[in-house]
Amino acid sequence: MADSIPLQPGLKGLTSDWASDQRAFKGVPWGKAMMWIFLLSDTFIFSCFLVSYMHVRSATTVEWPIPSQVFALDVFGVSVPLLLIAIMTFILITSSGTMAMAVKFGYEKNKKVTFRLLLITALLGASFVGMQAFEWTKLIVHEGVRPWENPMGAPQFGAIFFMITGFHGTHVSIGVIFLFITAFKVKRGDLDNERPGFMTGRKGRYEIVETMGLYWHFVDLVWVFIFAFFYLW
Repeated sequence: MADSIPLQPGLKGLTSDWASDQRAFKGVPWGKAMMWIFLLSDTFIFSCFLVSYMHVRSATTVEWPIPSQVFALDVFGVSVPLLLIAIMTFILITSSGTMAMAVKFGYEKNKKVTFRLLLITALLGASFVGMQAFEWTKLIVHEGVRPWENPMGAPQFGAIFFMITGFHGTHVSIGVIFLFITAFKVKRGDLDNERPGFMTGRKGRYEIVETMGLYWHFVDLVWVFIFAFFYLW
C-alpha cells in the first residue's frame, strides 16, 4: 500500500509486517478484528462439544432417547414432535435477517431504523432464551432429566444436552444484553456524536453494529448445527 512503511527483507520483515498491521489488518477496526479472533476460538469450542456428543452417542451401549419424542409438545391432545424447537429455530433465523438489515441501515446512518431493527433482534433473541428456559424446565421438572441421570435412556443424554444448549444459550443471552446496549446508544446518538463511553466507536461510524452482527450471525449458525446434530439425529 502507498502509505505503508517499506518492509525489511526475510523473516524479520515478515514479523515486523504482522506486528505493525501493515497489510493483514490495515484499515480494519480493532473491535472487528478481535471479534473475528474470538469467534474463531469459539468455533473450536463448539466443534469439540459436537464431536464429543457424536462420540458419546455412538459409543454408549444404553439406548439413546429419541429426540422427536423427548422434545414433543402436546397441542390439543396431540403430540407434535419438535414443535418448540422448530419455533425457536425460526425465531433465531429471523433475527439473523433483522440483524443484517440493522447493519445495512447503520452504515447508511439511518439511526431510527437501525435502532428499531436492533431492538427487534434483541427481543427475538430474548424470546429464544425464554423458550429454552421453558424447554429446560419441562425436562428437569416433568421428565426428571439431570446431568447425571436420565429416566428415558442413556444417562449421558442429560449431561451433553445441558452442556451444549446451556453454553449456546449463554451466548445468546450475552448477545441480547449487548444488542440492547447498542440499540440504546444508537437511539441516543452516541455513534453520531462520539459521546465518550462503552462501545462508542469513532464519530459517525457504525462499526459496532456490524461487529455485533458478526457475533449474532455466528450464534445463529451454531444453532443450525446443534439443531441438525442434536435434535434431528
